[in-house]
Amino acid sequence: MTVPDAALGRTARTMTKGLPGPHYKWIALSNTTLGVLMATINSSIVLIALPNIFDGIGLNPLEPGNTSYLLWMMMGFLVVTAVLVVTFGRMGDMFGRIRMYNLGFAVFTVCSILLSVTWMHGSSAALWLIGWRIVQGIGGALLFANSAAILTDAFPADQRGMALGINAIAAISGSFIGLILGGVLGPQNWHFVFLVSVPFGLFGTIWAYLKLHDSGIRQQAKMDWWGNVTFAAGLISILVGITYGLQPYGGHTMGWTSPWVLTALIGGLVVLGIFLVIEHRIAQPMFQLSLFRLRAFSAGNIANLLTALGRGGLQFMLIIWLQGIWLPQHGYRFEDTPLWAGIYMIPLTVGFLVTAPLSGFLSDRIGPRWFTVGGALITALSFALLLLLPVDFSYPWFAVLLAVNGFGSGMFASPNRAEIMNSIPPSQRGVGAGMNATFMNASMVLSIGIFFSLMVVGLSHSLPTAMETGLVAQGVPDQAAQQISQLPPIAVLFSAFLGYNPMQQLLGPTLNALPPGHAAYLTGRSFFPHLITQPFHDGLTIAFWFAIVACVVAAVASLLTGKPRPAAEQEGRGSELAGVSGQDGAGVSELAVPAMVQAHGGHADDRPPVGDGDRRSGAPGDEDG
Repeated sequence: MTVPDAALGRTARTMTKGLPGPHYKWIALSNTTLGVLMATINSSIVLIALPNIFDGIGLNPLEPGNTSYLLWMMMGFLVVTAVLVVTFGRMGDMFGRIRMYNLGFAVFTVCSILLSVTWMHGSSAALWLIGWRIVQGIGGALLFANSAAILTDAFPADQRGMALGINAIAAISGSFIGLILGGVLGPQNWHFVFLVSVPFGLFGTIWAYLKLHDSGIRQQAKMDWWGNVTFAAGLISILVGITYGLQPYGGHTMGWTSPWVLTALIGGLVVLGIFLVIEHRIAQPMFQLSLFRLRAFSAGNIANLLTALGRGGLQFMLIIWLQGIWLPQHGYRFEDTPLWAGIYMIPLTVGFLVTAPLSGFLSDRIGPRWFTVGGALITALSFALLLLLPVDFSYPWFAVLLAVNGFGSGMFASPNRAEIMNSIPPSQRGVGAGMNATFMNASMVLSIGIFFSLMVVGLSHSLPTAMETGLVAQGVPDQAAQQISQLPPIAVLFSAFLGYNPMQQLLGPTLNALPPGHAAYLTGRSFFPHLITQPFHDGLTIAFWFAIVACVVAAVASLLTGKPRPAAEQEGRGSELAGVSGQDGAGVSELAVPAMVQAHGGHADDRPPVGDGDRRSGAPGDEDG
């Protein structure tokens, strides 16, 4: 049945009364950008400030019994966000994305306050901080899971690349900004590391509550409890196994052969296998496996995971490289290296900030594939060129290569995220965004496990001999030098990562028996960095080759995403009607159009299904459309 134009116009105006105005999309963009920026800054700010935090609570993180505190302080937030984003994305589809997002802002802010008022010391303080960091991760998961879906609802298809690109810029650049803030605030007072997000969190919570409105499809469904439980149990088991696999076990440098670690990893994989069986058999699954039949969604997420692995690995390698070796060799005190490491990594952030918004804007017009493939290949090239640098590099060349790496990452990030979100049917955008965020957040935990393990492999071959020879040359007795040289390589990595010089602690009373000149040299700025330079380069070579391969495979995956659909086909007739109401396609194209057509005796099948342009080719579509 044909709907008269005049009647259709009157219906459009009626249906849009009370909906957000034409400027709402910019409110949604600014608020969600603030939210993900705050969350990602907090995920990395602790990495640089760890020495100040542990000094402040009076705990030595390098003592064997305290290593688990160190690992959980680094990874607790990331593990929780990786586990919960899909569940919270699904809940956003069911109960409202804005409601879940607002709750995330509030939880995150409350946890920031509780973290900043820590008054305890020692292991009690460490457990308090770890506990509230884990709860803060719940708030972060609520923010990550729903921000992209909110933007996809608010912006028309031909502007989503730009909007999601800005959001991706905040998410990724926040991890680098956090390194700088941690270096600046940590030495002043470690409480500031957590306190800095409180005013922004309070402002953002109130602003989101007052200004954000749900404009997407709300899909009523039963909660998939068995799916949620098995997914959380399986993923937690794997990520915890990775965490403890980094610690020495028995006579081994790492714990990958530990029965407990193997049980956690294998058991986690088995439980995830059970999860997949459950999701295939229930009517309303938490994890929409059918989305993986969308080529743009599946290939785009694979590419995103692999590039995120390389980016996360680079972040850790640069911190170790700068704090443990280069900065002390160039006259910086170990206590000052966290701050200067953040400053010297600024070109990486600049390269990303320059290209990410531009690539998002251009990909809306000429398609994403040039940018995703090109960005992944440029990132791989930057890793290859970094391998050619000596460990004691000339900074201008180092800065240029960091900028190139940031350029490639920025070129890839915005179009990749827009391509993934544009492929998702409107009623499943929350769970789809959560699945995408799971890949993103899990990649950080995986990158810690993979790159630290690869570095340990490189260090374990040459570090013991180099350490023993260097100590003996400075007058340390053979027996003491041999004992110290058996130090687990992961402890050396943690020392470099934290900006510590461990020689004074390792040598202990032996220092008093050495000539003053030798003792001063061993505990000064030169001996430890020179000692680990060649072993570090061996490990760096292995780690960067892994990153190169990951980025090249990401480029291939980006080639396989398929031809993008035109914006008009993605949004159907809803975008045209949105123009009448002044909503720019936000909300009306998904909510008002079916009601308009049915109100005049028409059928939803008379128009292209919203967000379902690929159904003719066999891809899954919007079940509620």
